Amino acid sequence: MLKKIDIYIIKKFLSTFFFTLILIIGIIIIFDLSERLEEFIEKEAPLKAIIFDYYLNYIPYLANMVSPLFIFISVIFFTSKMASNSEIVAILSGGISFKRLLRPFLICAFLLAGLSYYLNNFMIPDANKKRIAFEELYYRNKLRNYSQDIHMKINDNTFIYMSNFVVDLNLGNNFSIERFNDKGELEYKLLSDNVKWDSTINKWSITNYVERHINGLNETITKGERKDTVLNLKPEEFKRRNNYVTTMDWFELNDFIKEQKFKGSQQVIIYELEKQQRGAYPFATFVLTIIAVSISSRKVRGGIGLHIGIGLLISFSYIFFMQISSTFALNSGVPAIIAVWIPNILFSVLALYLLKKAPK
Repeated sequence: MLKKIDIYIIKKFLSTFFFTLILIIGIIIIFDLSERLEEFIEKEAPLKAIIFDYYLNYIPYLANMVSPLFIFISVIFFTSKMASNSEIVAILSGGISFKRLLRPFLICAFLLAGLSYYLNNFMIPDANKKRIAFEELYYRNKLRNYSQDIHMKINDNTFIYMSNFVVDLNLGNNFSIERFNDKGELEYKLLSDNVKWDSTINKWSITNYVERHINGLNETITKGERKDTVLNLKPEEFKRRNNYVTTMDWFELNDFIKEQKFKGSQQVIIYELEKQQRGAYPFATFVLTIIAVSISSRKVRGGIGLHIGIGLLISFSYIFFMQISSTFALNSGVPAIIAVWIPNILFSVLALYLLKKAPK
């Protein structure tokens, strides 16, 4: 059952957090609008779409993105103020242990982490669909696909290759298909100049092709100028930006990752990072809350200013480590789950150390 001290701290925690969050979101939106206004006017974006399709759906994304940082700063701010006013000393002197004092902070952290997890995996993906659609119409430059040497698996035994794919023309150059039997032996191969999606018949048209049908030692070669075929592939797969995965909820993202792994996509690591970050950022709420309380509950000469300075250093260090570890996953083959969770593990150790050194 919550006591007066719990309710007092919870009110302080949540009111400070939501006040600073609303303030910073307002500032970010003003700067964002000033940066994009010229583009909106040039592309004649309707005012209704700017407000409801873009900014109304941008706010949840912004709030969730900056929430770990501002949870940390909020706790540092109001806990330091309590320490400066000798409230922490009075609470501990009254027989309440530091671990008991930590309870209302963890209750708030649990509520905010749960909210963040829900936003990350369900509400924000839905909002991002409208926001990203708006950006494609009124802000972003036209999509170009710069992928080279595209290898994909389209079913259990069939693989395709293209040297590149031209998005504007729905055209893949230097196209080939290889099909293997159950023994892993090549039984069919097609080489062609290009393959193009024909939207009138919903099929791929292959031009200037050579086919090889292999049956043991026997081989049949045929040539042709055009061949229409059905492939387990759509041109839309080459027209996705990396932020496409942010429009998927938890279940859609898991299914999408399985599909892309099956096809041998080179972008799988990006999708796995997105999945892991959706769980790691909410967990960071607990770690940063414990660190913030442990630092700011001690009364020092520098007061609130010193605590906020230390807090900002730690929070930006966390963000820096998160970026560095993600880069390792992208460039050096480190598994996404390890890359994303390393900062949480390191800062959890720091949180336990500071908790041990906190005033008792």
